[in-house]
Amino acid sequence: MSSLKLFSAGFQAVQSYLIHYVHSESFPHILEKAISLQKDLAAIDYCVLIQENSVEVRSFEQKPDYSEAVEKTFAKFRQTDAKDYRVRFSERPDMNHVEEKILAGVAGLFPDSFERLDRFPREHADFQDDRILAFDREIQFHLAYGEYMARFRQNGLSFCYPEIATASKEEESLNVFDLSLAEALVGHQKRIVCNAFFLKDPERMFVVSGPNQGGKTTFARTFGQLHYLASLGCLVPGKKAKLFLQDRIFTHFEKEETIANLHGKLQDEIYRIHEILGQATSSSIVLLNEMFSSTTLQDAVLLSRLVLKQLLDRDVLGVCVTFIHELASMSPTTVSVVSCVEAENPDLRTYPLARKPADGLAYALSIADKYRLSYRLLKGRLPS
Repeated sequence: MSSLKLFSAGFQAVQSYLIHYVHSESFPHILEKAISLQKDLAAIDYCVLIQENSVEVRSFEQKPDYSEAVEKTFAKFRQTDAKDYRVRFSERPDMNHVEEKILAGVAGLFPDSFERLDRFPREHADFQDDRILAFDREIQFHLAYGEYMARFRQNGLSFCYPEIATASKEEESLNVFDLSLAEALVGHQKRIVCNAFFLKDPERMFVVSGPNQGGKTTFARTFGQLHYLASLGCLVPGKKAKLFLQDRIFTHFEKEETIANLHGKLQDEIYRIHEILGQATSSSIVLLNEMFSSTTLQDAVLLSRLVLKQLLDRDVLGVCVTFIHELASMSPTTVSVVSCVEAENPDLRTYPLARKPADGLAYALSIADKYRLSYRLLKGRLPS
């Protein structure tokens, strides 16, 4: 990289570090020893004598190579190229038992060279630089992510570098989408619905309500993905984004009950949320998806209010997906977001989420239609 003219501040820092590393005191010393050892091993010659099932390793004796003399003598009888019966030697690092025995025999013939080989990795076991290893691992992720983004850009979706804030918690985004859902929809050539959101002081928590299959959980995932990718310095899915730089992201999504911990579903939820509350700070982001759906409505309202109050008191940013629309108006710091349906047909979801008061009507109409209890269906069945 020393000969490259780089413009990125990040790559310039990597270039400077690598140049300093290869000119440090230890690196040239290790490199010189490695080259010397390679030359020493490359200079080793030996003979292998194979007789039936016996293989013997011997020192190389400067015996003449009769193959050239034989070829020259019989050249006048040659009509076509002879079939090549030689077997190509495997370059794989692993060896079979015969190769192992041969190598052990060679090591016995050249003990000094193999003693140096054995000693070299033990003396320099810690030669790998942690920063270079981290860069090697992370640059592969960024290159792979670049290829991943190209698939969505071909379908008209945008990515952008977000504006990052460390003090202000006012946020804004435009044409953002969930990568997980977009991956599935692009594969089936289906339309991807983008969303937008914003937070103005003192707003901190999106409370997302509305009918099932309307994009509520997708919105929570999108919010988390944007902040996580932004914290890595990556482009985020969307046309525009202004995001807060969090210290950690905590998530609470529904899990199946497990017999291993001997907890009921409600007890398991309480333990998990208690763990989040014990670690979340004012710089954290918390994503809550359908808390306490396994208990009664009265208990779910009580517990959800207690959880949200603690998070809001700490000035935490986040998303709370819930079937309890009363939570949306519990504080000036909560923002009601509703997954919408078609006005004429409540069974059809529109997927873009809207900032508006949560009234639960769309959800109720959807359930009523599902069980054929809506006004329209009841009127059709009852005699006039």
